[in-house]
Amino acid sequence: MDDGVVVRDLVVDRGRRRVLQSISCAVPRGQVTGLLGPSGSGKTTLMRAIVGVQTVNSGTVTVLGRPAGAPELRHRVGYLTQAPSVYADLTVRENARYFAALHGRSHAEADRAVTDVGLAEAATQLVGTLSGGQRSRASLACALVGEPELVILDEPTVGQDPVLRADLWARFHEMAAAGTTLLVSSHVMDEAARCDRLLLIRDGRLIADDTPDAVRATTGVDDLEEAFLRLIRASEAGQGHAGEETR
Repeated sequence: MDDGVVVRDLVVDRGRRRVLQSISCAVPRGQVTGLLGPSGSGKTTLMRAIVGVQTVNSGTVTVLGRPAGAPELRHRVGYLTQAPSVYADLTVRENARYFAALHGRSHAEADRAVTDVGLAEAATQLVGTLSGGQRSRASLACALVGEPELVILDEPTVGQDPVLRADLWARFHEMAAAGTTLLVSSHVMDEAARCDRLLLIRDGRLIADDTPDAVRATTGVDDLEEAFLRLIRASEAGQGHAGEETR
């Protein structure tokens, strides 16, 4: 299986702080890859670099065989930011149909995207009157309506109730089964088990890049949160030894 995204030795500074420290990873096509880590770990910066809107110091990012940010990727990549990217003075349906038109899609396809994210009953509501979780789902509908080959979702399940979270993850896997490549970030470790592959990032460093089963096997525990804690401790111990050797 080839990769939808390939990141090599990516370094990003923001101000005087190094946010990504020589990250190398890959996102397989047709799978749901989870990008997991605490807030401030560098998840959003990595996603922005993949979309092509982040200034980088060094390294390369290849997306669907092209350099990240290449004009020809514009309609092949969907990006859901943490902040809702919809118009507050339009209804949910009007927003979806507007973004559908940008991609040459029909009203019916826009309406289906609204239904897929669980907003059919709120389709005629102004986005400005929605709850935070509903706004996020309206943004998600707009990101998915063009049926992009690669979908990058920055914490799409934040603020959603457990039933809706389960429904969204089921939708993500349906998309992957149909050939879409998804990169989904989360700081909620129990979502790791829902992914086909995991990227664990902490303090701008990649701690793990493997399947959930492989992470469990490597650490010797079934609980992924405990597995991640063990990987983090091992990584911190390794950094400490490296520092001692260079002093």
